[in-house]
Amino acid sequence: MSSLASRAAVVAVLLAAAACAERPSPVEPHPPNDPTVQGAPGAAAGSISAQQARNQRLARRLALALGDAEFRAATFRALQSSRVREGKVHLQRFLAQDQGAARRRFAQLAGEPDGAVASDLEQAPQIEIYLPVPDHRRAWQGDARVLVATAERDHDVPVAFEPGGRRVLLDPDRPPATPVIALGRAETGFPEVAGPGQVEVYDEDPNGGQTGGVYPSTTTSPGLYMTYASYTEDFEGWMKGDPEFEVHILGQDGTSNAMKSYQCAGAEAGGPYTFDQNDETWSGSVLLFSQTQLDEFKAQHPDQALRVFVVEDDDSACQIKTDSARVAKLFKDLQTAYNAWTAGRDSTIFGVKNWKKATSFFSLLKSFWSWITTQDDVVGNAIEDAVVGQTWPGANWIVKGENNVTNGGIRLEMR
Repeated sequence: MSSLASRAAVVAVLLAAAACAERPSPVEPHPPNDPTVQGAPGAAAGSISAQQARNQRLARRLALALGDAEFRAATFRALQSSRVREGKVHLQRFLAQDQGAARRRFAQLAGEPDGAVASDLEQAPQIEIYLPVPDHRRAWQGDARVLVATAERDHDVPVAFEPGGRRVLLDPDRPPATPVIALGRAETGFPEVAGPGQVEVYDEDPNGGQTGGVYPSTTTSPGLYMTYASYTEDFEGWMKGDPEFEVHILGQDGTSNAMKSYQCAGAEAGGPYTFDQNDETWSGSVLLFSQTQLDEFKAQHPDQALRVFVVEDDDSACQIKTDSARVAKLFKDLQTAYNAWTAGRDSTIFGVKNWKKATSFFSLLKSFWSWITTQDDVVGNAIEDAVVGQTWPGANWIVKGENNVTNGGIRLEMR
């Protein structure tokens, strides 16, 4: 090779190396106008929602405040002593302590006017902070090795800040080794006290890893129960912590051609409808719809059946927030595939109560979702295994998602 060719090769290698170095990695600082940070899916590059911008400002301020040992210790104590599932802390309440002295100190440490901080906190919905990764909850002992991150929607690229204020992007699919405090719209209702017939239960993890919530008393009411649930995935990104699986009973809304949720069962449903599934598989006993509710529905809608519909909640417990058009397509596709045998009804055969297949031709669902809220993940519609022609270990109803994909199975029983 000639010397000229050799020099050209060396230059080419150096240029290639420089180009690689300029590509931002998932855990390195990104330029302020990076569209993966500034743009929501489907949005124009360089634009973010007001809530995203507000959360990023709050996350940066919290990271800067955590640079102060005293404030960091107070935050650590609050997270450790939280009796809310996953050790969550309500940010506005935390900063409102001592007639707002905590907020004023927070603003001072962030180097910003108290008025600007107070305005963001007032305009924001309820904000929660917590360490969503169990290993991080166990590892972080209140030291300065911590990040504060925020992501508006599940699986968005998290925007994170170090205590010095340095901004970095994190991998949305796997958490970093450094403990992360997530800041975002509250998924938890932060109830002041447990309701009637309920007790607050937590596991014994001393490092803020509680998986508990509000659980029902042991009283058993007649009705439709779920005793087992198993899904192919948890439908939750690591920044969102534990999954919040909910089961909704859908039926005709009045005399319209749409359905609504008559009852939700989930971690914050309350009473006998409460269960907390934090893994892909769950077993226990939870009431989905009481016999009284079944009888009332049949009296109002004698010719209609009920759907058992599973979602992974990302915003506002026990409210289905998802794209109605996507759900309508799901229901229509399942109706076509299974001749509308996509619902159920209770019956008694030879003195034995059963929950058996029934037809439903409704495809519209009232949904509360809008572009400014997080969209719930639709796990699917439960269909009796005999209709699907498929079995799922431990289950008797198959959960079918979009494109007729099997996302799991549940066991339904009448008692």
